[in-house]
Amino acid sequence: MAEKDNDFVAFLVGFVVGGLVGAATALLLAPQSGEETRTLIKEKSIELKDKAVETAEEARAKAEAAAAEARARADEWAAIAKARADELKKRGQEVIETVRKPKKAEEETPAEA
Repeated sequence: MAEKDNDFVAFLVGFVVGGLVGAATALLLAPQSGEETRTLIKEKSIELKDKAVETAEEARAKAEAAAAEARARADEWAAIAKARADELKKRGQEVIETVRKPKKAEEETPAEA
């Protein structure tokens, strides 16, 4: 699962970088004045920044959701483990009491001479 996520992230990064290189090339080779090109670059950079912020916020929200789910599962497993430990402790005490009772009974009865 993690490998698929890494592959997708690598593809997404490559796609974004390729798009940026293509856009920069198109802007620099376009037949327009320098001022128009600078204005266009400024507008595109603002647009790109907004998209990056939005993508980062989405990624953070997904990460927080995944962390919350992981915490919930960990809490659930901890509760299960605690219940099991309590159960085993109780069983152990019962076994100890079962073993002690016959010894106490032997100690209390006088030995026949």
